[in-house]
Amino acid sequence: MRSASDDLTARARIRDAAIRAFANAGFDATSMRTIAKDAGVSAALIVHHFGDKNALRAACDEYVVAVFIDDKHDLIEAPTPDRIRAALNDVERYGPYLDYLGRMLAESSPAADRLFDSIVQVTRDVLEEQREAGLLVDMSDPEMTVMLMVMLGLAPVMMRTQVSRSLGQDQLSTAGLLRSTLPTLELLTQGIYATSVFLDGARQAISSPQDETTEGGAA
Repeated sequence: MRSASDDLTARARIRDAAIRAFANAGFDATSMRTIAKDAGVSAALIVHHFGDKNALRAACDEYVVAVFIDDKHDLIEAPTPDRIRAALNDVERYGPYLDYLGRMLAESSPAADRLFDSIVQVTRDVLEEQREAGLLVDMSDPEMTVMLMVMLGLAPVMMRTQVSRSLGQDQLSTAGLLRSTLPTLELLTQGIYATSVFLDGARQAISSPQDETTEGGAA
């Protein structure tokens, strides 16, 4: 996984400082001066590297999404116990990125929409790769499945306080993720129902009105 500490260039320091600042205070409440101070650079240097605050946010969005893309691709290529264990034990490193996602996605803005759309596209690409690798079952509505996976992944980020209060621990901590890993994979792999009666009933209920309409029109 790529980390913000992998390089110490001025551009990287600015980006990292902006991610932390936007996560803590939000985009509107964060000034370029605050970011410059935290990064140990001048505001003019931020303008030199990124242009303006909107462009800086776009760069932060792209970087944060890429962080999680890299991780997912590693697990797709080799979902070994060692890789999964390493990701779970290294979750503390992801803290600023998770905080950033939660704060930025909660905003109602075109930038938040673009960030969400990027996450949806990443999820779509990941599922497509898994489908091509023979890891997925057939789906009645693949695009809706993509959205459900996005919702499942973002719920702990967007409702972190509420989920942590209910569970008695931060689900996005190492301990929290260790606790949720098996139940999540059980849900995705095996489901929770021991019978298909609910699925069969839903299929019949959804298809019946269409059949009746078609028959009525033919008559």
